[in-house]
Amino acid sequence: MKSFSSGIIMRSSFVFLTAALFLAAAVSASEYDDDDLPYDYYSKSCPKLECIVHKKMEEWIKKDYSLAPALMRLHFHDCFVRGCDASILLDHEGSEKSANASKTLRGFEVIEDIKRELEKECPKTVSCADILTVAARDATLAVGGPYWMVPYGRKDGTVSTAKEADQLVPTGHEIVTDLLELFQSKGLNVLDLVVLSGAHTIGRTTCESLQYRLYNYNGTKKSDSRLDHLYLNYLERKCRWASEYVDLDAITPKKFDVQYYKNLQKGMGLLLTDQLLNKDSRTAPIVTALATQPDQFGSLFGASMVKMGNIQDYLSTDGEVRLNCARVNSPSY
Repeated sequence: MKSFSSGIIMRSSFVFLTAALFLAAAVSASEYDDDDLPYDYYSKSCPKLECIVHKKMEEWIKKDYSLAPALMRLHFHDCFVRGCDASILLDHEGSEKSANASKTLRGFEVIEDIKRELEKECPKTVSCADILTVAARDATLAVGGPYWMVPYGRKDGTVSTAKEADQLVPTGHEIVTDLLELFQSKGLNVLDLVVLSGAHTIGRTTCESLQYRLYNYNGTKKSDSRLDHLYLNYLERKCRWASEYVDLDAITPKKFDVQYYKNLQKGMGLLLTDQLLNKDSRTAPIVTALATQPDQFGSLFGASMVKMGNIQDYLSTDGEVRLNCARVNSPSY
């Protein structure tokens, strides 16, 4: 009788979690339905924008599949420093691009390629910030992720500093409270944190970012006990050299799915920030629900990406539309 009752309680809890996710999806959607950024911003000035971006993204990802998660990550780094203003793309001494937090970022050449094509089609019209935002959406779509409508009208910022990037971009060593405070400072919530972390279902990282978990966790000269022992054995063999790369999702590294959340439940979260999501009382229930709700994950991911893409730490009148994404325009523009 006890086990039967426990089963009912567990099933009831799961139903509650699933219902909570559906409610959260509706709330997330309502949060950006009335946002200032419109969906039809380029409908007259550059109607072929999305077709051009989509075609270019297909070309690039066909040549190099790993560019898809790289562009998603590039968008994340951009939005968390000065909002989504393409400041990460500026290439000058001391810019965000030169920060330690940015040293493994890739995909800059893809955005520049798209920008050149759009300058031919509709000169001085589409911002690099909008290009990066829609490119991240199409990158997600190219690897089996969800589609979502992208609102437009971002301006390109003119300030970019390495110091800010190193201060604001997570390193993979943070505790959940630190991440929640960062997300909340950007107008995002606990659901957004867990959902956007699901982007780690694809992509890779350097072994340098996790060697401390393998060989000297918290100065113990031992591994992090939360790691599954078979996974740990694999990582110890794979990551003898800091420069080696390892997949963020060891099971389905090239598939956009909910395996990431299942991995966390098995002690196979590669980054500490990922694994801790399954241990914290504020985030673990969401991990549990998403692990078995692939359709819901897709919907929520799209909603959270729109919210992140709408982060603006500047006034629209302060920005510009860059002619070259790597540098600001001349005063005469």
